[in-house]
Amino acid sequence: MVHESDAPLLCARTVSVRESLSSRVLVDGVDLELRAGASLGIVGESGSGKTLLCRALLGLVPRGLEARGTVLFEGRDVLAMAERERRILRGVGMSLVAQQAMTALDPLEKVGSQLASLFRDRLHLGRSEARELVLDSLLKVGLDERVANSYPHELSGGMLQRCMIAISLGLESRLVVADEPTTALDAQSQYEVLLALKKLVQERGTALILVSHDLGAVQMMADTVLVLQGGRCVEYGSAQTVFNAPEHEYTRYLVRTRKALSVNFGRKP
Repeated sequence: MVHESDAPLLCARTVSVRESLSSRVLVDGVDLELRAGASLGIVGESGSGKTLLCRALLGLVPRGLEARGTVLFEGRDVLAMAERERRILRGVGMSLVAQQAMTALDPLEKVGSQLASLFRDRLHLGRSEARELVLDSLLKVGLDERVANSYPHELSGGMLQRCMIAISLGLESRLVVADEPTTALDAQSQYEVLLALKKLVQERGTALILVSHDLGAVQMMADTVLVLQGGRCVEYGSAQTVFNAPEHEYTRYLVRTRKALSVNFGRKP
């Protein structure tokens, strides 16, 4: 994988998320670093705080919650920025590939038109330039002009996810956060989405955060792994160490479970 710099692109320190009214802690004091061209996998049970942590890193914590700590992206503290600054940063600097791509697109407008509008707005391109960038970005994730001329409901879940990745390509986002991007997709679509993300990292030097319940996908994609349980980081290290010599009992349980499932379904663990 391409590693462009020794300095972290993203550096998070004691990041917490809590309910504004009750002060109940949902994510508790997480530290992490990520360099350009590197991939971080975040795993853990449902409700462990994976999505909330990623939202905090992007400055997208939902209303009613508040994020604390320090999130330095290229040396700038995302959590200390005004919302207008964060909006400018998201997309061009960092972007999100959400679990349900359909909800991110207007069902009444063709995909290519939506992407072109976004590129014109964020990159200040003319119509023809934006259209050319749309087609080029879609082509890089294995999609052709027919996809650009389709409405979202005419595309499969895997195609929609690759459209989201194409947006990150077109905007040249330096950090992509993929939150359960293969959930509810068939095996072929899962492979195509993961391949598109892998190419993004290897060919463009993009940093990737992959949130997934699929430990096989994380093992294939990630350089480092962060394990969350109950909102706390219980293990953080190289993917090789976490999967081959896990220290925390919860991580050992996750790895054992994956191996058992692999054996039961006749797959190589």
